[in-house]
Amino acid sequence: MDDAITNRNDPYASLRFREFKFFLVIRFALIFALAMQFAIIEWKVYILTNDPLNLGLIGLAEFVPAFCLALFAGNIVDKKEKRGMVLRCIFGYLFIGTGLFFLTWDYVMAGVPKNMVLGLIYFLVFCGGIVRAFTSPSNFTLLSVLVPRELYTNATTWSTSAWQIGAIAGPALGGLCIAWIGVHWSMLLVLAFVLLALFCILQIAPKPIYYKEIGETVKQRLTSGLRFVWKTKVLLNAMALDMFAVLFGGSVAMITIYANDILHVGPQGFGMMRAAPAVGSFLILFTLAYKPIVTKPGIKLLASVFGFGLCIIIFGLSKNFVLSLAALFMSGVLDGVSVIIRQTILQLKTPDDMRGRVSSVSSIFVGSSNELGSFESGVAAKLMGTVTSVVFGGCMTLGVVITTYIISPAMRKLELKA
Repeated sequence: MDDAITNRNDPYASLRFREFKFFLVIRFALIFALAMQFAIIEWKVYILTNDPLNLGLIGLAEFVPAFCLALFAGNIVDKKEKRGMVLRCIFGYLFIGTGLFFLTWDYVMAGVPKNMVLGLIYFLVFCGGIVRAFTSPSNFTLLSVLVPRELYTNATTWSTSAWQIGAIAGPALGGLCIAWIGVHWSMLLVLAFVLLALFCILQIAPKPIYYKEIGETVKQRLTSGLRFVWKTKVLLNAMALDMFAVLFGGSVAMITIYANDILHVGPQGFGMMRAAPAVGSFLILFTLAYKPIVTKPGIKLLASVFGFGLCIIIFGLSKNFVLSLAALFMSGVLDGVSVIIRQTILQLKTPDDMRGRVSSVSSIFVGSSNELGSFESGVAAKLMGTVTSVVFGGCMTLGVVITTYIISPAMRKLELKA
């Protein structure tokens, strides 16, 4: 690790560590590639089927393995060397991306029945869910050994912001690339970003393992992360808040339908709508790096999720393209704030030897809720109609925030200290 002055008031303090800078590129490149890939596949599937339920099934295909393997993956990650685990995950994504690249090639798939194409897409998305079960805890634990503990808040701000920007900028570029170069060649760009992540992980040295063998049974090891989160109420409340907000407010899956059938803006408008939250996240990156959240973080977390719910309602009701972009922009800003606070809580409250298991619990609560939220949105759109389902999700998000405020004094009184 570099010799660096660990001044926690320096907004660039964690960036003075060489390996952490490579880690940031990995975080951005991987989520950028995967989110772009997900958006491209959503577009491909909707064009093939013209059915919102099939969009929901994409999320379900990734949710099931990620959810089922989460506790097992966290236990494995705690026992293994973290840089090596991230490297294995990247190779897994290369395999999946290559499969989707060939699967979207008309020359290769000529004469293949549509149902078989859909089945293969769902299979590869399912494989992505398996890999993702290991990716989240591996990244989380790797960050903690790249910077000193007193810089966790600063490092988490940069790391989370890189993730947020990649998560939303990836689909934005995906939408634009679909219009410019088509679905198949857009998948080649996805592979390029995964290869960038591969290059960067090779620049990071292997790290020590902090796992302590204390004679636990397999069942005790697998459930220890759940027990820790259950006892640490502020962690439990933060995870539950974000889980339900993402679950009910997962309107991003419906942007494809809004672009095609409601606002009639085509793939260019689809790309701009996907990009709007990315711009919001990009701006909040620099704001929170210079002005980190110090006072009343719990209240600010609740307020940001409440504002996110309002943005989803406005987006759902809007028939104006500019207003829809504005609502999505603000949703990106507010979502960025909430994720940074929650990830900082997670880093500061988790013991070093349990980071993989606790992060896996977080992925059950939060990470998988993205895909489950997509499925919920698809089912709700099928049953209620697209606009009604999006507005319903925003209203449910507001209800979750109000409930959390009432029942969680620990969240209202939360302080973030290293």
